[in-house]
Amino acid sequence: MTSTRTDSPKDTPTDNPTDLPTATAYTPRPIAPETLRRLRETDDAGQPCAPYVDPEGGDPLRCCLRPIAPGERVALVSYAPLRRWAAETGAAPGAYDEQGPVFIHADPCAGPTGERTGYPFSRAGSLRTLRRYDRNGHIVGGRLLRIPRDEEQGFDAAFAEAFADPDVVLVHVRAVEYGCFHFEVRRP
Repeated sequence: MTSTRTDSPKDTPTDNPTDLPTATAYTPRPIAPETLRRLRETDDAGQPCAPYVDPEGGDPLRCCLRPIAPGERVALVSYAPLRRWAAETGAAPGAYDEQGPVFIHADPCAGPTGERTGYPFSRAGSLRTLRRYDRNGHIVGGRLLRIPRDEEQGFDAAFAEAFADPDVVLVHVRAVEYGCFHFEVRRP
């Protein structure tokens, strides 16, 4: 399967931190480096960043789109992904502007590596919600996905279903258990 780029025309090198080869039809996007820089100072809830060393690891990093390794210095910050996208595109999400906790490296990192293939944080049997947004940043539907054994096929089908609706320009993937934002995919 070949990769399909999902960058919007407004993307800049700062806003699009990776041109990674993937085995997926849709490109999962990490949090952009400039946004990470700001979150490492003050998060989207106005709280200062509070770094710590994670002794166990395993939680998903949104800067690298991989699990935390034991002993890494990280931070749990409040992030408003739709607000950031709206600022970039001029959308007005209104009441749909959510914020919630995400893990990031406490210090600047290189972002995702070219070694990654497939969708991040996908474990067979896990539940994810895929929220669909229109150009105004309003929710126009969604889908609950229990990740199948063939994780890529499950996500690819869910994204294809979402983007079959011409009004959908953005999809957010969230964990059902905690509601945490995992990554976004933009219309190809």
